[in-house]
Amino acid sequence: MKIRKAVIPVAGLGTRFLPATKVVPKELLPIIDKPCIHYIVEEIVAAGIKEIVFVSGRGKQGILDYFDRAPELEDILKQRGQKELALQIRKIAAMAEFVSVWQSEPLGLGHAILCAKDVIGEEPFFVCLPDDLIDSEIPCVTQMTSLYERLQKPIIGVTKVEASQVHQYGILKSREIEKKLHHIESIVEKPCLEKAPSRLGIVGRYLLPPQIFSILETLPPGSAGEIQLSDALCQLAKEEKVYGFEFEGTRYDTGDKLGFLKANLAYGLKSENFNGDLKKFIKKLSN
Repeated sequence: MKIRKAVIPVAGLGTRFLPATKVVPKELLPIIDKPCIHYIVEEIVAAGIKEIVFVSGRGKQGILDYFDRAPELEDILKQRGQKELALQIRKIAAMAEFVSVWQSEPLGLGHAILCAKDVIGEEPFFVCLPDDLIDSEIPCVTQMTSLYERLQKPIIGVTKVEASQVHQYGILKSREIEKKLHHIESIVEKPCLEKAPSRLGIVGRYLLPPQIFSILETLPPGSAGEIQLSDALCQLAKEEKVYGFEFEGTRYDTGDKLGFLKANLAYGLKSENFNGDLKKFIKKLSN
């Protein structure tokens, strides 16, 4: 079955970026000249997915406004002779069909995904976390979609993490069945290094079956009273094969201040407009 829909949970409070996120959603903080969530949407659309569901909450209206038409702004830009920029602004709303559902309380990632149940219906779908920016020649969602065409089973994006960061991730207990492809037996959420079954950590790309909703509906709250997606994935792995896929590309955690800075530097160095001057500036700082 072709994947037609993707969910992006955006209801998080963004407390790690306060006070900036007091009035600006963290998903709209820019990587060079585009919000991080814009890159995520581009990745999804590049895989042929045209319906994107935002799971939103209080203070996130700006995200919906960003992906809506802005005719007044377009008119002003045209009057100033900036027709190319006006067209660029207009194209944002045309990238996909955007749907918003409401998460009234921040009850965990699993709960956020459950909020999208009625829109997704009975078909497989992606979940892409807006903090995980993946820079790759072939977009990560496209890589996973191609793999799904062969496997027709749930696929979770994973990467090998540093020993010092194991406690920050859901870690796979799995066995490798092909190069970079792992059959997941279970997931240990944020273990200490000594208890971690591997160094394979889950990042924010999930290709899930509709059965995940029935699991989430009956799942008891986990840590902090939240409905944890990792718990639902463990249950799903008992019912059918679930795969972990080591995607090609560099992942930046833009929900972390250092990760956000690294992403801006990396994308700046890739930009033809900035790379020369930015390299000189970095070299000057390092002297």
